[in-house]
Amino acid sequence: MEKNDQSIGQRLVQALKDPKHSASQESFAKALELTKAYAGSGAVTHYGAVARLFYDLFEMFETGRDPREK
Repeated sequence: MEKNDQSIGQRLVQALKDPKHSASQESFAKALELTKAYAGSGAVTHYGAVARLFYDLFEMFETGRDPREK
């Protein structure tokens, strides 16, 4: 499957299963760093917000689209 044909969830799973060979490695690393900074800031009011933020950031880096457009 080509990158454009895969869903964001599939790309994320592939990045987790095989990070060294995933085309999404850079998106994963960027999203992880920003999410870690947010989680460590003390601004988190609900634990679910951290997971959602990570997913939205990963999607943004993969597609180039603003996740708030949904």
